[in-house]
Amino acid sequence: MAAIKRGLLDGEERRLRASKLGDLARAGVQVFCWCNRCSHNAVVETARLVAELGPGYPVPEVGARMRCSGCGSKDVATRPHWPGLGQVTRHT
Repeated sequence: MAAIKRGLLDGEERRLRASKLGDLARAGVQVFCWCNRCSHNAVVETARLVAELGPGYPVPEVGARMRCSGCGSKDVATRPHWPGLGQVTRHT
């Protein structure tokens, strides 16, 4: 029984761990940045961040190394820029 529980907990831990820049680069996903002060946002190339910070750098911590180009704040949040479904034009 302990092996089943350990396997489930390990799977949950892997699912919840922060994405690394190398994971995003392999998946072809960029990094979305959002300024918590002025709401300015931008998408940054993952390859550039990997070159500067390394592939093992956690994506949520990238924001602490950034400065908003709109207001100059260092209060920037980052997350993977997952592809969307496009604009939703009709809800039924």
